[in-house]
Amino acid sequence: MALDGDIKAQLNQYLQLMEGDVLIKVSAGSDSVSAEMLALVDELAGMSSRIIVEKAELERTPSFSVNRAGEDTGVVFAGIPLGHEFTSLVLALLQVSGRAPKVEQDVIDQIKNISGEYRFESYISLSCHNCPDVVQALNLMSILNPGISHTMIDGAAFKAEAESKNVMAVPSVFLNGEFFGSGRMTIEEILAKLGTGPDASELSDKAPFDVLVIGGGPAGASAAIYAARKGIRTGIVAERFGGQVMDTVGIENFISMKYTEGPKLAASLEEHVKEYGVDIMKQQRAKRLEKREFIEVELESGAVLKSKAVIVSTGARWRNVGVPGEAEFKNKGVAYCPHCDGPLFAGKHVAVIGGGNSGIEAAIDLAGIVSHVTVLEFMPELKADAVLQKRLFSLPNVTVLKNVQTKEITGTDKVDGISYMDRDSGQIGHVELQGVFVQIGLVPNTDWLAETLERTRMGELVVNGHGATSVPGVFAAGDCTNSPYKQIIISMGSGATAALGAFDYLIRN
Repeated sequence: MALDGDIKAQLNQYLQLMEGDVLIKVSAGSDSVSAEMLALVDELAGMSSRIIVEKAELERTPSFSVNRAGEDTGVVFAGIPLGHEFTSLVLALLQVSGRAPKVEQDVIDQIKNISGEYRFESYISLSCHNCPDVVQALNLMSILNPGISHTMIDGAAFKAEAESKNVMAVPSVFLNGEFFGSGRMTIEEILAKLGTGPDASELSDKAPFDVLVIGGGPAGASAAIYAARKGIRTGIVAERFGGQVMDTVGIENFISMKYTEGPKLAASLEEHVKEYGVDIMKQQRAKRLEKREFIEVELESGAVLKSKAVIVSTGARWRNVGVPGEAEFKNKGVAYCPHCDGPLFAGKHVAVIGGGNSGIEAAIDLAGIVSHVTVLEFMPELKADAVLQKRLFSLPNVTVLKNVQTKEITGTDKVDGISYMDRDSGQIGHVELQGVFVQIGLVPNTDWLAETLERTRMGELVVNGHGATSVPGVFAAGDCTNSPYKQIIISMGSGATAALGAFDYLIRN
């Protein structure tokens, strides 16, 4: 498999940054994936004198490990790490060679202090934009701690193995043979799951902030930057940086950038916030807000943070259909990300619930991978843009059911069908299929504020033109508010507005 000119040029630049020798051990067979993998490894070796290749017997074939001379790091790629995983390969080569990772020192210390044997395996697909975060985090943990190993497994190259473990969503991570977690996980989230996160008392001991931002998406990042630029003490507390942007693949309407991808934009946001010395507290979820002498924000960890002003930018999450079978079969046939999980349903029959833009885009994408797509729309007509509908109806393997209500997602150990009711006749229908993609919009993450701040009937926080909520000193921005349009650029603007509003409030009070 020859790398194209652009990738080679890019790779050449990165390989110049290697600081020591790297030994790649290859376990190859006579299959086509092995042949492509060997070609890739040989090409890498041909590009840098620091890369040495030798044949070996590894647990899986085809696979290769990336090691320091005389030391197994535990980093293994089973399959060919191209597509979204190309960066994971490059980072593994650099970090194994001795190049320092771009990670906070306290995170490095946490990883090095883990004792015991941890054998991680992650099942991924090369088209999954959520998978590299997990692969790179687990690789880094393996490089830093000799008790940890990690194998990335391409579900398409090891289909039978993935199916035997009932992997129906990527990334799916197993630890010492047992299921550990699925979906995007940051290195901090993985450490928290292992029980090595920050201590609640450390957070509670922090001095009060001038402005505390809750949520790390585009609105929160923008609010933190605008507040910190005023020279005031600013903190940001978030479950993960980037928020829902992390689940967005292509972004083509972010002004000044013709195209970018969600994770890339999220990384830029975090880097920008760090420039201003903002106190970033990750892996924390707020559960209570109360105005006393300061505004107090209690976290689920038990810690209480205090601030003179607070900006809520907790964003939104995928809306659930709320029917029997949805929760039971999540990651067992029920999915929310067609880009990530679509390849696992190759050749199968799937349904998409939702006839808006996201639903119809999902159906069009999936139609190129699966055998058949059935779209279920609650309203008498689809709500998607005409151009998308035209494309949808041109496809031979799509059925559209309009004016139907989803009643149940059926199955035993995984999804085997979907039941619906015709809203005119009341007649019940059933479609046998293997996967259901839910695409019915967003719900704001404001349940924890129901008794505290004024909300719309949809749960959105009501804000005025300055981003102020119903409680003085508490501001809000982004998709958790009653802003009529949920767009990244609008969230960023409202984050700036809320920060300026909060600064104005601090001056006057």
